[in-house]
Amino acid sequence: MSDATAAPDMLSWSCPAPLRDRPRVVMGHGGGGALSAELLEQVVLPGLGGAAPAALTDSAVVELGGARLAFSTDTFVVRPLFFPGGSIGDLAVNGTVNDLAMSGARAAYLSCGLILEEGVEIETVGRVSEAIGAAARTAGVRVVTGDTKVVEAGHGDGVYVSTSGIGVVPAGVDLRPQRVVPGDVVLVSGAIGVHGVAVMSKRENLRFETAVESDCAPLCGLVEAMLAVTPDLRVLRDPTRGGLAASLNEIAVASGCGVVVQERAVPVPPPVAGACAMLGLDPMYVANEGKLVAFVPREHADAVLAAMRAHHLGADAAVIGEVVAEHPGMVVARTGLGGTRVVDLPMGEQLPRIC
Repeated sequence: MSDATAAPDMLSWSCPAPLRDRPRVVMGHGGGGALSAELLEQVVLPGLGGAAPAALTDSAVVELGGARLAFSTDTFVVRPLFFPGGSIGDLAVNGTVNDLAMSGARAAYLSCGLILEEGVEIETVGRVSEAIGAAARTAGVRVVTGDTKVVEAGHGDGVYVSTSGIGVVPAGVDLRPQRVVPGDVVLVSGAIGVHGVAVMSKRENLRFETAVESDCAPLCGLVEAMLAVTPDLRVLRDPTRGGLAASLNEIAVASGCGVVVQERAVPVPPPVAGACAMLGLDPMYVANEGKLVAFVPREHADAVLAAMRAHHLGADAAVIGEVVAEHPGMVVARTGLGGTRVVDLPMGEQLPRIC
């Protein structure tokens, strides 16, 4: 790792946890951790008429006309708009495609909303639009409707993108955390933390000895390869905001089971490990955009792992842990030195504005 040409502002890389009774929204409310869950459960859902806390799932599965549909929506506010390995346009398509894939569905149609800031270059809007189109073609999905709004200069960040998607869930597929039971095996499809470090490197003008590019990619093909082995997968998640730690904690809480992770088994590439060590970050909390974590019955784990490794997006897939009956709702990691540490749900956000 080499020095940057300009000194980075390290204070901007963490989002301190605010007091729970703070009367205003803080960046941590958008981090996908405990503060996000509290905002939804205590403010948003009651306002919408929700009687109970919502399940923290990547997409909703609803029935319509006899079909089971997966439906998801997401908004992307990444800064900068273009970063090594991708752009806000790639994130907008792949993020929604992947949310649907975590329910077992291949996205069929997307909507796309653009919020443009007055003064942004038309050439930038064109590049973002081209990236959306290219990503949609790669994922095999059609953008069929959308909207465009413009806000005054100083009231945006160039371009924000909001996408929604819909797809059909195949018969026999039932992916939800409530199906997780002790003895299940935890798999991850590849190296973690790459997207967050790639965005940070561009934003803060950091340079690494090895190039770090975002892992942003559509996971629908990988999921189909896994389901071809057995439709009896328990649950899938793409660990975006809050990273792997947030996804594992959400599943542990929803299933009422404990999760044990072998820390040395979690694939962390050297540049990510080096960047996190320098900045005091934990790779398990750094966002990903082209990885998934899977909870699989033990009897199917070897075959599913082989199918993942046979797919180019799962070539570095690994077994990282298991589900246990002990410490329900809690994730613990066995360290390389033989100790144990609790992997909590993140409070706020280590690296804001990365998706």
